[in-house]
Amino acid sequence: MGRRRGKGLPINGWLAIHKEVGMTSTRVVEAVRRITKAAKAGHGGTLDPFSEGLLPIALGEATKALAMVLEGDKAYCCWVRFGWETDSGDPTGTVTQEGGPPPDKEALIEALNAFLGEQDQVPPAHSAIHINGERAYERARRGETVEMPTRRVVFKELTLEDYSAGLAKISVKCGKGTYMRSLARDLGRHLNCPAHLEQLLRTSTLGFELKDGVTLDSLADAVRDNRMDDFLFPVDRVLDDIPALRLRVEVWHKIANGQSAWVDAVGCEGAEMVRLLTPEGKFAAVGSLSPASAKDTRRLCKPKRLFHLS
Repeated sequence: MGRRRGKGLPINGWLAIHKEVGMTSTRVVEAVRRITKAAKAGHGGTLDPFSEGLLPIALGEATKALAMVLEGDKAYCCWVRFGWETDSGDPTGTVTQEGGPPPDKEALIEALNAFLGEQDQVPPAHSAIHINGERAYERARRGETVEMPTRRVVFKELTLEDYSAGLAKISVKCGKGTYMRSLARDLGRHLNCPAHLEQLLRTSTLGFELKDGVTLDSLADAVRDNRMDDFLFPVDRVLDDIPALRLRVEVWHKIANGQSAWVDAVGCEGAEMVRLLTPEGKFAAVGSLSPASAKDTRRLCKPKRLFHLS
């Protein structure tokens, strides 16, 4: 997801951008790079143009963490409109089915409870998933029938916040790879009343919350006033669920040169990955640990990713 330019500033860290409706995730990355003059940037999880909310942007060395953090839980506020289904699953698509009275509140709550836990979900054809080397939405826009592969997803929380005149406001906490447009579609089919996702707000992702978010306009103001640090999070901000080890000088020299080294892994019981701190206490790498032993706290640490931070 990261893109490199020949020139730019070596800015390292994360920005929790509050994406506005109408922008693609790629356009947000381009705007952030233009505003900050950063040499390298990438986004931490796509948001559809019609959606808004948190879109974490990795700058510089933080882009190395993207592959490590896209597994995490996400939270959304979804507005599901009952009455008609669209081919895209959102208001931008063509209506494909109409009819049926909106479900009553009790039936909707019962349906939400039925969707909790692990289940198979079919992503919408209007999505960025690759099908035979081509984005699914490109084929769908040409009018082709796209057979989308089923994926395993998990819904951890589904709470009905408000319901009136066929419009349901639902809070969702889910695992990776889950499509809210598919949730809206499937709820409608489950309740025998076509439905689509009318509005979507991502409220939490990669450990960031809405309160951490900054709009592009506010970011531009901060950069102009030399206040970008007010919104720049450290590179390991998204890795804070991984335990950290501060290394001795001789151990750090080995890790810094790509060599494995024995470390005293007290406090890392059960952990397979660890954040590695320099002798001065600065984050510098992520490593993997050998299996733990009941007789010895020492474990072999292999560097997986080095972060070159000034």
